[in-house]
Amino acid sequence: MSVFSVYLRVLGQLRPKARLAYILVIANLVLAGAQFAEPILFGRIIDLMSGAQAHGAAALTWGELLPTVAAWAGFGLFSIFASMAVGLNADRLAHRSRLDAMAEYFDHVLDLPLSFHSNVHSGRLLQSMLEGAGAMFGLWLSFFRENCASFFALFLLLPATLLYNWRLASLLIVMVALFYLVTTWVLRRTDALQAAVETYNAALASRASDALGNVPVVQSFTRVQSESLALRGIIDDLLAAQLPVLSWWALVVVASRASATITVLAIFLLGAWLHMQGQASVGEIVTFINFATMLIGRLEQTVGFVNFLFQQSAKLREFYAILDTHPAIDDRPEAKDPGRLDGAVAFENVSYSYDGKRMAVRRVSFSARPGETVALVGATGSGKSTTLGLLHRVFDPIEGAITIDGVDIRDLTLASLRRNIGVVFQEPMLFARSIEENLRIGKPDATQVEIDAALELAQATGFVVRQSEGVLTNIGERGRGLSGGERQRLSIARALLKDPPIMVLDEATSALDATTEKQIQKALEAATRGRTTFVIAHRLATVRSADRILVFENGEIVESGSFDELVKKGGRFATLAAAQSLTPEAAESYGH
Repeated sequence: MSVFSVYLRVLGQLRPKARLAYILVIANLVLAGAQFAEPILFGRIIDLMSGAQAHGAAALTWGELLPTVAAWAGFGLFSIFASMAVGLNADRLAHRSRLDAMAEYFDHVLDLPLSFHSNVHSGRLLQSMLEGAGAMFGLWLSFFRENCASFFALFLLLPATLLYNWRLASLLIVMVALFYLVTTWVLRRTDALQAAVETYNAALASRASDALGNVPVVQSFTRVQSESLALRGIIDDLLAAQLPVLSWWALVVVASRASATITVLAIFLLGAWLHMQGQASVGEIVTFINFATMLIGRLEQTVGFVNFLFQQSAKLREFYAILDTHPAIDDRPEAKDPGRLDGAVAFENVSYSYDGKRMAVRRVSFSARPGETVALVGATGSGKSTTLGLLHRVFDPIEGAITIDGVDIRDLTLASLRRNIGVVFQEPMLFARSIEENLRIGKPDATQVEIDAALELAQATGFVVRQSEGVLTNIGERGRGLSGGERQRLSIARALLKDPPIMVLDEATSALDATTEKQIQKALEAATRGRTTFVIAHRLATVRSADRILVFENGEIVESGSFDELVKKGGRFATLAAAQSLTPEAAESYGH
């Protein structure tokens, strides 16, 4: 988007509050007119007084002077109070609209698929939201407080001065046009430079966010100095890109100061010559000097605004680029909410590719009856996680279909589909909130009895009651106040509290010690009874009790059967079991 297009879109964000915005625009037009009237009335006062002086003091009476003085003072007072009213309402409009823009952005980003979030740094998204909304706030506020009136003054009222004295007005218009041309030239020179500056700003934020989010790693690997040097390197690059921009805008500031002096001087000299020719009064000269001073001030405001707009344009483009990202996964127009599903899942010749070249999943077909437990095993990158990601529509297959209870999942609303599926991720992904708030992510209206039951099933009651404030204890960013095993048990409790008919366990016991893992395994077997359960596991002993095991290799199912059947087959699964020193007897003893 061009800078002008960006600005129009920012103003378009005010559409929900269009009534107040239009009122403020009209108020600015009236205010600009009032401010233009002041120099004219002051010039007439000068003419009245100078004319009276030429004919003797008795020629002017208060009755003749007071109406013009009163009108001049009235316009001045009106301008003061109108500016205050416009500024106050502009503040309120800008603040409310900024928060609305942040809320819209936040809602949109949360709806974007995981495939989007896997390629974008969370710190970058947060920075874009805050800086984009902040830039909008600044543009809205300056537009209604200053620049709207400045535009009216420069493009409507300045040409109107030709009707007052076309000779002086022509000079004023020429001076303003020259100033505009210089400013436009500088803007064109700095546009690309400012874009480079914003690139370094974004890199600076991403690098800092990355390091601050991994402080334990930075300290453990003694990388404090290297991270600091890397950040300072980006800062040096940022300054190297920023300084030329600042130099150009310093030139504009000097030009604006010089133009103010030159314009006033030129108006005075031309006015004096015209006065000698009898073509301009002293009041007209004073009026146009005031016009020049006011318009140069308006120009400086406009230049400052345009400078600010150019500085913020990259942030706004990024904000809108994210806002314009349409999720690849969305509800079909005819999608329905089926309520609670039974959990009969079927994959029918499903294929998927991340890049359109190599198939991550190829012609996968299997079914699971309600209440059945199906395990997916195989080497890293074999397609297990992708397959189950397709089940809860992290992405959609490029071939084939997935059905639940005989209905294509694309014909279900995303919210209803995901409400029927509980996922325990390998990474617990906890919020920097209390234990109770983290659990209620699974079921916001859960009773205390239900929360206690979920904690008990997940073997989490013991460590929760030991916390300083029990379930009200804040566990810190990503749950860092807890051990890895404790975090995972909370994650399991959260999924159990959701009570879905379909459960996905993605290496759910990977962060637990052997003793706790056995306890959790038994708890999960009890908790998943009656649910359709899919388990991704690398430690094959953990899927001993699965009804069926699917062995993946290069995105395809190469074997299927029970644990014992697959070991006896002597195929790929048997090889994996042997690599983990799992004999049938060892697996049997683990299960019991």
